[in-house]
Amino acid sequence: MAIKLPLKYSIDLKIVGVAILYYAFARLGYFLAFEHTTALPAWPPSGIAFALVILLGRSSWPGITIGALVANIMAYWNTPSLNAQSIIVISSTVAIGSTLEALIGNYLVQTWMKSSYPFKNTKNAFRFLFVTMIMCFVGASAATLALNLNNVILQENLLRTGFSLWVGNVVGILLFTPFVLAIAERHILKLSSEKGLEVAIFLILIICIYGLLQVDYLRPTLERALPFLVLPFLLWLAFRFDLMIAIAGVLATSLFAIYLTISSQGPFVLTGSYESLLLLQIFISVISISTIILSATVKERSEAQLKLKEFNSNLEGMVQERTKELNEEIGTRKQAEETQQRTNQELIKRNTELDNFVYSVSHDLRAPIASVLGLINLAKKDSDLAMKDMYLEMIHKSAMQQDNFIKEILDQSRNSRLEVKREEIDFEDLIEETFNQLRFATSTGKAVEKIVHVNQERPFYSDRWRLKVILNNIISNSIRYRNGKDPIIHVDVEIQENAVTLAIKDNGKGIEKDHLPNVYKMFYRATDDGAGSGLGLYIVKETIEKLHGKIDIESEIGKGTTVKMQIPEIV
Repeated sequence: MAIKLPLKYSIDLKIVGVAILYYAFARLGYFLAFEHTTALPAWPPSGIAFALVILLGRSSWPGITIGALVANIMAYWNTPSLNAQSIIVISSTVAIGSTLEALIGNYLVQTWMKSSYPFKNTKNAFRFLFVTMIMCFVGASAATLALNLNNVILQENLLRTGFSLWVGNVVGILLFTPFVLAIAERHILKLSSEKGLEVAIFLILIICIYGLLQVDYLRPTLERALPFLVLPFLLWLAFRFDLMIAIAGVLATSLFAIYLTISSQGPFVLTGSYESLLLLQIFISVISISTIILSATVKERSEAQLKLKEFNSNLEGMVQERTKELNEEIGTRKQAEETQQRTNQELIKRNTELDNFVYSVSHDLRAPIASVLGLINLAKKDSDLAMKDMYLEMIHKSAMQQDNFIKEILDQSRNSRLEVKREEIDFEDLIEETFNQLRFATSTGKAVEKIVHVNQERPFYSDRWRLKVILNNIISNSIRYRNGKDPIIHVDVEIQENAVTLAIKDNGKGIEKDHLPNVYKMFYRATDDGAGSGLGLYIVKETIEKLHGKIDIESEIGKGTTVKMQIPEIV
């Protein structure tokens, strides 16, 4: 179970931690000092203090002051030319300057860059460099002034010492601040197999350079060329890896260069200590700045590519979504156009049918009445009883014709108006009932031979009234349009999985092929024989379509007609 300290204790621990870290890195800086000089190649505590203030906030500044005060007292305590009072004055002034240096740098970073990690883009990386130069001027000036007032440095060495201290602070920040901030920014180090291979190649090349330095005739030249040989490797790290690995390479290179130089080895050793120190600081500054800028540029480019990829992905998604919407809209419009087209076609069809209906009804209804009226007038004038019987038979025939026509009109009206009704169908009973009704309704003078075959092993559901209308019209046509001999009608019923197949075949007159495409039209008559109204097959077709079925007619003159229908079951 984690123990959460009160706020006041956490602040105290933060201050103590900052003071300890500052003092520890101050000891590292003194360890890397040149002999017989008051200046250091790099001042690591300046970089550590700056990074900690950025990460922990301004409340950590007492730790910097305490750490700097203790570090400077320990550094000057054994100086024979300084008394205790001078040591305290110098240490206090340097501690104040170091604290102000870190606070000013933090203020500039927060106000100018508005980020605790100023290495995400090139612009902020350059701003970080300018902030470093400005803030280090404060710390270097305070230290130089304190040393001069206490006669540690002479007046003529004031500028050189101040410049050397300023460069040392700058180098300390360039080396350690990015490294600490990079570690804090990326807590987990992840290396892919490709990057791991590159690290291995980098180490192998470093080992190769070290091996070449052991060759006597190559050593003098390679030692002088080392700064140029190292630079491509550091730029490689900055280009291929993130800032943490790249600045770690720079830090390792810088510490190794400092160690060689203070040991009077390597390419930075010149005649004087200050000259060697300045050349070394320039080298460290150049590789640090180059690495920081290149790493920030690469990161900025990577983030830009990532944003561009995300934008392209989002754009592709938007395009696909918009395309889908357009396709749906096009589909909706197309469906609406098709619906409108079907509606228009239906309206045209209905208007045509209405015109034909009005004409045919007026003709077919008036014709039987006119015939009846004429026959009645003839019957009144003729006194022959035999003729009167003939007139009555003719009147009966006209009345039956008009009655059938009215029934067909009623069937068509009911089919278009009534909803489909689901009922259990027994086809044998339905067919037998139809034949029985037609036996009395149609006077043919001929016996009708019916051959019925029904294959129904399970219940079938459909609209019984509509099926009866279909059977009645087709079978009545088979009886009416006989071929001068006894009508033979075959009725085959086959119940399939979700539909019924009906086939009605007769031996009647048949229909000419030219008439077959038009037999479903309202009031169309394929022959002038018989008393048909031209509505029968039209009603059959409309009724089958109401049941979502299909119809097909095959016919041959003199041999008969076969009507095939397939009607789906109502579920």
